[in-house]
Amino acid sequence: MLGDHSGLPAERALLSQPPKAGLSCKTVLQAVGKVLRKSKAKPNGKKPAAEEKKVYLEPEYAKSRITDFGFKELVVLPREIDLNEWLASNTTTFFHHVNLQYSTISEFCTGEACQTMAVCNTQYYWYDERGKKVKCTAPQYVDFVMSSVQKLVTDEDVFPTKYGREFPSSFEALVKKICKYLFHVLAHIYSAHFKETLALELHGHLNTLYVHFILFAREFNLLDPKETAVMDDLTEALCGGGGGDGPGGAAGAQNHVKER
Repeated sequence: MLGDHSGLPAERALLSQPPKAGLSCKTVLQAVGKVLRKSKAKPNGKKPAAEEKKVYLEPEYAKSRITDFGFKELVVLPREIDLNEWLASNTTTFFHHVNLQYSTISEFCTGEACQTMAVCNTQYYWYDERGKKVKCTAPQYVDFVMSSVQKLVTDEDVFPTKYGREFPSSFEALVKKICKYLFHVLAHIYSAHFKETLALELHGHLNTLYVHFILFAREFNLLDPKETAVMDDLTEALCGGGGGDGPGGAAGAQNHVKER
């Protein structure tokens, strides 16, 4: 085994760049929060009409990156590295960066603001270990995702780091499940919290993470195109091409209810 799965130099160079100095400080978040909450005020106690315009698709924001590195080259399996080790290293790295990206807007993703785990017109439900369907708010869903993925990536029987330990036969299926969860979180950030991300000037980091993640998932067929169809317009704008290895199915992505 190669040891620590998060130790790839290329990944650290591309995705570990910190946000601009001071952006995560409490005063800035509070100031941004006041502006955003004011703009989201509900007149007469009624919810404002859903916005049809997707700000994240505007060219001036979609082109923002923190690096011009060729991601298609970055995701290719190096000849000297085992496939499972490569999947483990990247999956662990993506988990940490999605978790970090979500943490920057978590103050705005509340049970009141995000009463369901929604992405555009698609709603996601969680299923617990007993298979019971759980309807939850977006922050609750994200907490379930991060807790379950954290448990997997730190389990030596699933993500082994010690010499001589083998990956389980179900490893690829587990990686696909993790990628699906992480996609849900990324898609929710774009769908529900892009304005906050923009206000914090972190959209370049979010775009960079999304492009890297989607291209990696395409390279190893880790995401079902039907699962990612809800964000095909974003994937087209950022990566070119549909939401999967083939044409996307965005036309059928309206008013769906998804399960984990």
